Amino acid sequence: MTQPVIKDLLLAPRLDQKQVTALLAPFGFKYPERTDANLQAMADDPAARQLLANIVEDVLVCASKSADPDQSINYLERFARAALNRTRLFTYLAESPQTLDTISRVLGGSPYMAEILIRDPQHFYWVTDPNILHRSRTKREIQRELLQTLKALEDPKRQLDYLRFFKRRETLHIGVRDLLRLCPVEETLSSLSVLAEALITAAYWVCARALRHEYGITGKGLTGFTVLAMGKLGGGELNFSSDVDLIYLYASGDETVGSMPASEYFRRLSQKITIGLNDFTGEGYVYRVDLRLRPEGDAGDIAYSIAGFKRYYESRLGTWERLALLKAWPVAGDRSLGRSFIEMARHFIYDLPFDRKASDEILRMKRKMDDKISAREQRSRNVKLGTGGIREIELIVQSLQVRHGSAVPQIRHRNTMHALAALREQALLTPDQYDTLSRAYIFLRDVENKLQMVNDAQTHSIPRDHEELTVCARLLGYQNDDREFTAEKFLRDYQSHTGHVNRIFQEKFGV
Repeated sequence: MTQPVIKDLLLAPRLDQKQVTALLAPFGFKYPERTDANLQAMADDPAARQLLANIVEDVLVCASKSADPDQSINYLERFARAALNRTRLFTYLAESPQTLDTISRVLGGSPYMAEILIRDPQHFYWVTDPNILHRSRTKREIQRELLQTLKALEDPKRQLDYLRFFKRRETLHIGVRDLLRLCPVEETLSSLSVLAEALITAAYWVCARALRHEYGITGKGLTGFTVLAMGKLGGGELNFSSDVDLIYLYASGDETVGSMPASEYFRRLSQKITIGLNDFTGEGYVYRVDLRLRPEGDAGDIAYSIAGFKRYYESRLGTWERLALLKAWPVAGDRSLGRSFIEMARHFIYDLPFDRKASDEILRMKRKMDDKISAREQRSRNVKLGTGGIREIELIVQSLQVRHGSAVPQIRHRNTMHALAALREQALLTPDQYDTLSRAYIFLRDVENKLQMVNDAQTHSIPRDHEELTVCARLLGYQNDDREFTAEKFLRDYQSHTGHVNRIFQEKFGV
């Protein structure tokens, strides 16, 4: 009897399970029965079956190269069912092997990206267009497209839903480029930040317009209002599934809107923007908003005048707030007011003493983080807050900036990588320290992105399950026929990076 060939999975009248398993064995599937069921479901009419049979070997080869081959085929079945024209899809994949490789790696790498494609199959042809795929989207073109559509929609609810739809599509574009290694990690972080800034600007525009209409405000009416980004967004280094840290600032509360004090009007505007970004509808959400970096944290007002900020910083400023202010940057509203805030804040960041007491305060803050992690998990597996993790690098950089920024203004950078380079150039880090910290930062941010890209979840913990760990390693580019070795090599590199970072952290803080 003739030995079955791979096309027989779809064209032979009957294969037993042993034959199916033998045909699928070279491709590394954990569950060949399920893979076969996926293939049969995709080929549910004669035309689709023949087209898929023609490319089935390529489909399986491409899936085998993805981080999770079983997941790749499973999502390909779901995507094919969602596609409006399955025969067109299979014909397109047959004519474009590169596109087949792209879709296989995306589906096998990120359920979050896969779900975006299944929900909006038309995005597939857009995102795989070489003119789109092989370049980053500029802030100007994103803003132009947003504004054009928002003006056509008019209704605020529909406008905010469009922002949610738009975020999904643009995140898919950034995620696909990241998964395919078409851009460096720094570009991914920058692109995510550019997208967030454009969407927050659009949300501000929608909400301010709606509120002005609600209260019948015409003309300029009020002094400035600004949305300030803090944290990773302020530094232009946002990650996937990140909260956005925001502060709301207005110029003066002395005016009135009808009988309403301006401070109350700006409070309502701030609430409206926060809800517009936070709310989860049928289209999803725009961003989770974290306002805890404002004065008094959760207990404080949602918006403050610039004079109110100054009074607070003069009386209550903590060391951790000085570090946080390094990242402040206006992303929506009156940019000149935002620049005035940054100018005002510089005195509180750089001109006050940064002594042993301040260093000890940072160490106490870090120990609190360590204690919280220890209660939930091993610190050695938390990419962000754990031993030698992202936060330790940020604390090294920010403490050096605050300590020396008054005398050495060249180190005043919001972005961590730019700050590291400036600290090396000004001899505040040795070349070896710079090399260690910069390589570790890029490695850890890449890991963080891959963890969060899986399910759009704000996770920072390296998986304990061996299969999940292997998938994570393959997403990061670790490829080896021995899957055990793949996971072990990734863990060794992770432990090496975090160990070197922690040694520098202890040295800088005298631990």
